[in-house]
Amino acid sequence: MAFRTAAANEYLVVTGVGIKDVKLQKKGWIYPGQKCSRFDISPANYTFDVHAMSSEKLPFILPAVFTIGPKDEPESLMKYGKLMSSHDKSGNHVIELVKGIVEGETRVLAAGLTMEQIFSGTKEFKQEVFDKVQLELNQFGLHIYNANIKQLVDIKGTEYFSFLGQKVQQTAANQAKVDVAEAKYKGDTGAKERQGQTLMNAAKVDADTAIYAKTQSGAAKQQEIKIDTEVKVFANQKEAEVAQANANLAIMKAEWLQKSKIAEIQSVRAASIRDAELEKDLEIKKAEAMTEKLRAEKLAKAKVDYEASMQSANATLYSKQQQAEADLYTTQAEAQAQERVADAQFYVKQKEADALLYSKRKEAEGIFALAEAQAVYVKSMLGAFEGNYNAFHDYLMLDRRVYQQMGEINASAVNGLQPKISVWTTGAPGDGSSGAPGAPIADVFKMIPPLFTTIKDQTGIDSLPCLATLPREQK
Repeated sequence: MAFRTAAANEYLVVTGVGIKDVKLQKKGWIYPGQKCSRFDISPANYTFDVHAMSSEKLPFILPAVFTIGPKDEPESLMKYGKLMSSHDKSGNHVIELVKGIVEGETRVLAAGLTMEQIFSGTKEFKQEVFDKVQLELNQFGLHIYNANIKQLVDIKGTEYFSFLGQKVQQTAANQAKVDVAEAKYKGDTGAKERQGQTLMNAAKVDADTAIYAKTQSGAAKQQEIKIDTEVKVFANQKEAEVAQANANLAIMKAEWLQKSKIAEIQSVRAASIRDAELEKDLEIKKAEAMTEKLRAEKLAKAKVDYEASMQSANATLYSKQQQAEADLYTTQAEAQAQERVADAQFYVKQKEADALLYSKRKEAEGIFALAEAQAVYVKSMLGAFEGNYNAFHDYLMLDRRVYQQMGEINASAVNGLQPKISVWTTGAPGDGSSGAPGAPIADVFKMIPPLFTTIKDQTGIDSLPCLATLPREQK
């Protein structure tokens, strides 16, 4: 007899005398005839390289790491205790058991999936393997605490994944080359387009201004016509809706009138029938003492009156029905005629608007074609002058007679003017007067007469008498 204890992560499994199946305990006495063994409940990592094959018969290796251990609950511990008590203490049988279950379930699942499904849906594949393996391990009291499926690996001789990686790399490289070529093409094209645009902008400014003015004018007129057309279309639609509403109202009135007449006729007929029945009963009561002949005559007269009233009521009802149907047909025909008139007016307005739009569009196309022709002319002339804008400018000024027109305008501006020009001098050169002592004063007095003459000629004002008197011309 001995006393045994188990560690915190262990349990004692006792079998033998006095124990029906197995007994789990942490500590206790072991009596003669009993056998005691320990087992560890700590989870352990199991690493496998599962060889599987997809539905396309492509083999691959699935590296997986499972963390498995007994679940700490009475039922699971009892199952695991029975497993451990009947095998060696090293636990090799548990490893083989887990490995067999994992490999078997993985191969079964992989056989039903394609390689693309396994590769792209790794998460779903892992969950299915986890669920299937856990279902099998439950009967041994084992629990999967963690499962990690690593990257799929090719088997030697089948390079599916390596070729797939090369395909992705080559696709990315080819796309990069295409992008580089595309960017270079766009750069070269953009540079050429910018150069051409720079040359064309100078010539297109005036043309664009004229085109814009024409376009705005045409757009304003087009918008005005469009608004008028929409207003007329809306008015025609509203008229058609009113006509439709009137037609519906007339139809409803006819239906209600028909129902009212039918109800009135039914009421009259019911009253007549009830009156006839009461009269019949009264006559029957009164004629009890009379002979069978008089009673028969009275009954025959009542039948004749009833049939006559029935025929009259049916004739009145038929006449009212025919009149209601005629009114309904007339209303519907008028509504259809108004709708056709509105459609015809709308079609005419639409064709007029289309014709105006077409003419404006052709006019704009002509202006645009003229601008393009001018641009081609300017571009070709600039090429002829080898890009010398000043030389091209001088050529245009001469070719279009701008300089000649400017000369004519300037000549016409001064034509008819008769300016008076006076030139005088204070002494002839070399006459020796400049060296005399009174030369400055003489120069001043020589300058005054021509000055007065100039003032009089140009302004008409005579000099003051106190200053000087001009000599009179001798006749």
